Amino acid sequence: MRKVVLASASTARLRILREAGADPEVAVSGVDESAVAAGSVAGLAGALARAKARAVAGGVADAIVIGCDSLLEVGGRAFGKPASAEEAAAWWAARRGATGVLHTGHCVVDTASGRDALEVASTRIRFGDPSDEEIAAYVATGEPLHVAGAFTLEGRGAWFIDGIDGDPGTVMGLSLPLLRRMLAGVGVPLTEVWPVPVTA
Repeated sequence: MRKVVLASASTARLRILREAGADPEVAVSGVDESAVAAGSVAGLAGALARAKARAVAGGVADAIVIGCDSLLEVGGRAFGKPASAEEAAAWWAARRGATGVLHTGHCVVDTASGRDALEVASTRIRFGDPSDEEIAAYVATGEPLHVAGAFTLEGRGAWFIDGIDGDPGTVMGLSLPLLRRMLAGVGVPLTEVWPVPVTA
């Protein structure tokens, strides 16, 4: 079984991997996100994922490093994590009934072979029409302050999402089907990161 390192502080990504049978270590990259640029929101999500994976990969040997980053795009504008409760509330008030796209960049680096892969998955989000009181109550929980776009699909934010078109894993921060294909692309069988019990 290969060592897997998640280059992210996201508890949602760690939970997804653990519930899917992997047991990654966590190494936060420390990348200065403000120093990373790209020509599109999707491109920026990918560039951030690659920067984080490569920063961590430089310090670990014989490991599979997974870097991810998510950004919400609404009206051509990128939304990461809100800087304050007031900003989160303003974002929600402005997007009532709107549609956005959640982009999640995925980067895999095999530090043993030096091979890597980068992909960006995108899922369309249809936002509901929460009242001012509902927005205030949601922001007060603290949940939207720690996630891209100030919402989650699996938490309290789900009350205000009318639907999605695409992979829900992308919205939660990590697409397992995409990650499986990326691992295969760098020559790493899924069974090396997700051990399958051997039966007699």
